[in-house]
Amino acid sequence: MTDLATRPGAEGAPSVDPSVTVTGANATVADATEPTEPDVAETAIATAELHVQNEVETVDDDAEPAEADGVALTEPDVADAEADATDSDIDDVEAEADAVVPTEPDAADAATAEQTESDLIEIDDDTAVHAEQTEDAVEPATAETAIATTVLPEQDAVEVATATAVLTAPDTELLAEPATTVLTEPDATEAGATYAWAPAEPARKKRHLGLWIGIPAGVAALALVASSLVLIAPGTSIAGVSVGGLTPGAAADAVQHRLDETTIVLTGTGDATGGQLGASVSHAAADEIAVTGAQLGATVDARDLADSAFAGHPMWNPTAWFSEPVDAVVMIDTDAATAALREVAPELYIEPTDAKLDFDAATATYVVTPAIDGEGVDVDAVRQALQKAFDEGKTRVEVAATTAPVTANTPTYAAQAGADRLNRMLDTAGFYVGAERTVPVDRAVAASWITVSTDERGAFVYKADQAAIQQVVDTLAPAVDRAPVNALTITDSQGKVLRDETVGVDGRALESTTGIAKQFAAQLATGNAVYELPIAVTPFATTSIARRIEVDLGEQRAYLFENDVVVQSWYISSGLPGNDTDTGHFRITSKLRTQNMGNQDLTKAPNYYTPNVPWVMYYNGDEALHGAYWHNNFGNRMSHGCVNMPLGAAEFVYGWAPMGTEVWVHY
Repeated sequence: MTDLATRPGAEGAPSVDPSVTVTGANATVADATEPTEPDVAETAIATAELHVQNEVETVDDDAEPAEADGVALTEPDVADAEADATDSDIDDVEAEADAVVPTEPDAADAATAEQTESDLIEIDDDTAVHAEQTEDAVEPATAETAIATTVLPEQDAVEVATATAVLTAPDTELLAEPATTVLTEPDATEAGATYAWAPAEPARKKRHLGLWIGIPAGVAALALVASSLVLIAPGTSIAGVSVGGLTPGAAADAVQHRLDETTIVLTGTGDATGGQLGASVSHAAADEIAVTGAQLGATVDARDLADSAFAGHPMWNPTAWFSEPVDAVVMIDTDAATAALREVAPELYIEPTDAKLDFDAATATYVVTPAIDGEGVDVDAVRQALQKAFDEGKTRVEVAATTAPVTANTPTYAAQAGADRLNRMLDTAGFYVGAERTVPVDRAVAASWITVSTDERGAFVYKADQAAIQQVVDTLAPAVDRAPVNALTITDSQGKVLRDETVGVDGRALESTTGIAKQFAAQLATGNAVYELPIAVTPFATTSIARRIEVDLGEQRAYLFENDVVVQSWYISSGLPGNDTDTGHFRITSKLRTQNMGNQDLTKAPNYYTPNVPWVMYYNGDEALHGAYWHNNFGNRMSHGCVNMPLGAAEFVYGWAPMGTEVWVHY
């Protein structure tokens, strides 16, 4: 084996052969002796072995200087070799070794090189990391790399080792003067050697292990932060359902799903044989019946609860973690629950009897037969058991079957309300012209038109027979049609109405009856028995007559005027001298059919008494127009101041002259 000499200047270092020439920064081989292909291969193998040894030694800072094939390295050499152990060196050596094609005599050496390459591949990452740390810790080298090559005789086994070291020590003398190291055998010192400067070592490739680890870690951290902004805090639960780490939407689904799957088992029901209701309702045992929350129509306000849980306990806020459970009120659909329980436990139910509504012909009214309540599973007790199980996080709970009254689908109060409505319909049933019930419909006839039934909710439904209604519609015209009646009014001379002598009435005629029966049937179904007929109207005319009374004291005669035309006249008797009748314009202010006049005590004023004076019409204080049955001397003054008239004339004027009629008394 050859010995590795130290750097120039070191003890025992050989001098440089003058046959070596240096050009530029790199040295070239000037010796005439060229190495053969097997020699080149062996040289690459030896170089690789030395690099492997130096890489391994670099891992352990406390390791002793290594020996390679008998070659001793001094401590400075070890330090230089540590600094030079990089991936790029290994790659360069592998490339050089791959370029050599080994001959048959060199097979053993090729195997050695192959093993060496395998060793290079197996250098662990710790070695590479240590090399990077070493590179960062030292200053860049400025010296050239020296390679010494010794050519040995053919009869000897050729063994070549090339040592390359990057000088990183701060010693400027060592950096300034590169050297060629010679490998020799004691018997080969005169064989001659060729010295050459090796090419400068390329810059080492830095390995970015930190970058490859840091980027995914950073992305994971960002994802964790982002998810904490939309997730509910750990340890949060709604009732008995854990929702920590879920989004509000997922939490709502989880809560409702748990409620749907929660099973209530009714115990103590005996040998239940009720059929299953879907896949989730079944007999748990011979004396048990099970039903799920889904079949009971159970719900909670899951979305609002989940949103509230997230608002109060977001994942990004650690102080909100592991909070108290959020209460959730369980509600059930009473109808759905009753249907489910009735299906699986029919033996627990006594069917109620609905109230009835019938027409009593004897009284021509609708009467009620009261409902009778039944019995069944207490739905509220089931709801409470479901609430308790849900709060405690249980998916199955047993509850003793208890019963409660089951109201009829059509209760008594609903039937009574229906009877009251139908009876009001019978009271008003008919065909109307305006507000006038022109053609009333008999109660029994109207009841015969109406069929009463109930819907699935127990509410009463009315249906009317259109064909039966049409039979009455066909008789309407004679009862509806009429001619107009003109109005007659009595007025004073200024046109003021004193009385409606004849009230005006419009004429009317029934229009087409097509569709009346159908429309009336639809109204009856809604509870309305008042049908307004389509009518063509003929308005009435109004006639006015101005009436007044005139009394001529000189002629002792009374005249009746209509529109300034005398229509009647009679002799009268006015007041005797001393009881003169007053003259002037007056109006009738009161009217009496009979009255006792005077004083029964004839010693007192007015010192006369006349009972039962007929057709009295006061117009001026105590002066009046009236009939006189006690004399027949009309045309002469006979009274105490009143205007006496024949009985027949007084009766006619009493009816002819309304209140407010003008009276003119004159001579």
